[in-house]
Amino acid sequence: MKQLYRPTLPKWPTEHSGPLENRGIFGIRQVVRTSPRNGRRGTYQILEMASWANVVALTPDHHVVLIEQYRHGIDAITLEIPGGIIDSEETAADAAQRELAEETGYAGDPPCFLGSVFPNPAIQVNQCSSYLITGAEPKTLPHLDDGEHIAVHLVPLNDIAGLILDGTISHSLVVGAFAFLNLRPELLRGR
Repeated sequence: MKQLYRPTLPKWPTEHSGPLENRGIFGIRQVVRTSPRNGRRGTYQILEMASWANVVALTPDHHVVLIEQYRHGIDAITLEIPGGIIDSEETAADAAQRELAEETGYAGDPPCFLGSVFPNPAIQVNQCSSYLITGAEPKTLPHLDDGEHIAVHLVPLNDIAGLILDGTISHSLVVGAFAFLNLRPELLRGR
């Protein structure tokens, strides 16, 4: 694909970078960088964490496999697509398949890459890669982590836009995955 944009600004030079503290699923690194515009030095905290994969899984009758779960950060129940951390020994595509199976018990066709985003490039280093898996059907029982409590829902693909617009689906990385799918209609033709 042709690159449509090239940055015109210079990067900020790093004067110092060092580990600050480890918090389990993420680490905090402190960096000192200098603005190329005015020479101002600043100290910034960067969250280091593993990258993530999520998956839009479609059943043969065009229902999306969604999960309902509690999210501590917002103290609310959310409706999302399956996803999670990419383990160090696996690819993002492998993680998408694993997360789908672990969280829902579903499996399907080989994953098709939709796109990748930086969840919050202001303070995080990781990426989230989104995949499409078609032909998804229940193959096994879910295998949830001790901290997970998930309900699986099948929702017609045609209903997803309404669920995003009314705020029912509000997780930015889930909305991003559906945006990638919307930009790639050829992936759904003939399926």
